Amino acid sequence: MYKDGKFVIGMAGEKEIVIEPRMANRHGLVTGATGTGKTTTLKTLAESFSEAGVPVFFSDVKGDLKGMAKNFPVTFWDIYGNGGIPARTTISEMGPILLSKLMDLNDTQSDVLSVVFKIADDQGLLLIDTKDLKAMIQYVAENNKEFAASYGNVTQQTATTIIRNIVAMETKGAESFFAEPALNIADFFVTGYDGKGMVNILDASQLIHDATLYSTFLLWMLSELFETLPEIGDPEKPRMAFFFDEAHLLFKDINKALMDKIEQVIKLIRSKGVGVYFITQSPKDIPDSILAQLGNKIQHGLRAYTPADEKVVKTVADTFRANPEFNTYETILNLGVGEALVSTLGPDGIPTVVEKTKILAPISMKEDITPEEKQQYVLSNNAYLRYQNMFDRDSAYEFLQRLNEKRILEEEEAAALKEQEKINATQAKIAEIEARKAQKEAEKEAARLQKEQEKELLRLQKEREKEELERKKAIKRVANSAAGSIGRQIGRSLGSAGGTAGKNIGGSVGAQLARSILGTFLK
Repeated sequence: MYKDGKFVIGMAGEKEIVIEPRMANRHGLVTGATGTGKTTTLKTLAESFSEAGVPVFFSDVKGDLKGMAKNFPVTFWDIYGNGGIPARTTISEMGPILLSKLMDLNDTQSDVLSVVFKIADDQGLLLIDTKDLKAMIQYVAENNKEFAASYGNVTQQTATTIIRNIVAMETKGAESFFAEPALNIADFFVTGYDGKGMVNILDASQLIHDATLYSTFLLWMLSELFETLPEIGDPEKPRMAFFFDEAHLLFKDINKALMDKIEQVIKLIRSKGVGVYFITQSPKDIPDSILAQLGNKIQHGLRAYTPADEKVVKTVADTFRANPEFNTYETILNLGVGEALVSTLGPDGIPTVVEKTKILAPISMKEDITPEEKQQYVLSNNAYLRYQNMFDRDSAYEFLQRLNEKRILEEEEAAALKEQEKINATQAKIAEIEARKAQKEAEKEAARLQKEQEKELLRLQKEREKEELERKKAIKRVANSAAGSIGRQIGRSLGSAGGTAGKNIGGSVGAQLARSILGTFLK
């Protein structure tokens, strides 16, 4: 309960055991074996914070915390959207470190995932859902030569392995919680009409079956608080109390990068007014570097069945500031249900002497509500209207789809251009061949015509020569006939004068003279 400005946890006899509000953001630890009362303590703490107007967040693994809705303002959340308002996030907000844990990637694969996130960030591409992440990884792998010099090598084999892990994650429901609208943690920081802080309950009845997803999602919420809230130092009371139930799951098989991130968050988030309380079975479930940051400790009973168990109990006992009134080790072994050893930070920040405490029963200890009543609480919450419907805005997947379609179109256009150029080249070659063929045909025809012309000319020449020869023969005949006639005339003339001799001489001379005169025409 919240009394006189303090968070009252329980009673040690007549003494109230409290957590100082100024020290409540110094974190805490609630441990104990199964059935020793850890859930009751969680309720008591949550109710105290709420009564003081401090919002609370915790997960309901077994479904036995929903009855708080009858006495406190409650908002039910569920990453699957079945048992509460959908609590979604985006790939970018989850980040490569937590996603690597979620997908159980090795160091090389984690480094590649970080490279993909860096490229997406540098190119202004939003990674909202799993299809965005798959498309981005494939894009980087396909364009590895372009990115290798600036970001490092991303092989297709590694990219394929990561994508396969994303698909496996999708089969577990990742598509429902990596989506928008993403959870706005401002919705945690509200109060009820009576001034009580909002009790934010994550329905983890289904989520707890995937231990990795459960712990990763809670760590993401814690990281969001750390990265979003401003520094306020040590306030009079916490701005919020965050309970991490089944905390051992968070530290199972984590790498150094994630461990460093958890340490940073736990160490620095207190200056932002957030108190983190881990609930688990044994303090040994929490790494020493984290354990050292937890100032308020509530230890329920532990059992020692083996020498190893005895050693753990002794170690736990030694972490408390001893109370001379009892043996811490023996008391831990013999605590009853609802009893715990409690040590908190005093007003001066120094751990108080450990006290055997009877934890106060919560107001809502035996309260419960039916599934139908719970659904009514969900539907009547104003936040439900903001988160009920998913939407898929333009992000990396859509951009890369358009880029790929553009590339395909350009490739098709380039291929078509190349094909057209090939066709044009073929047609040009055919035209060239046809031209050469036509030229040869023309040259052949010209040669034929020239030959025929020459043949015709030769024929004509021969005909002219023949005609000339015939003409000359005709003239010769005419000349010979004329010469003979002339000769005979002369001969007859001379014959009259000289008798027979004169006649013969006259005929010969006349013929010769006639031929001489006509010879000119015979040439």
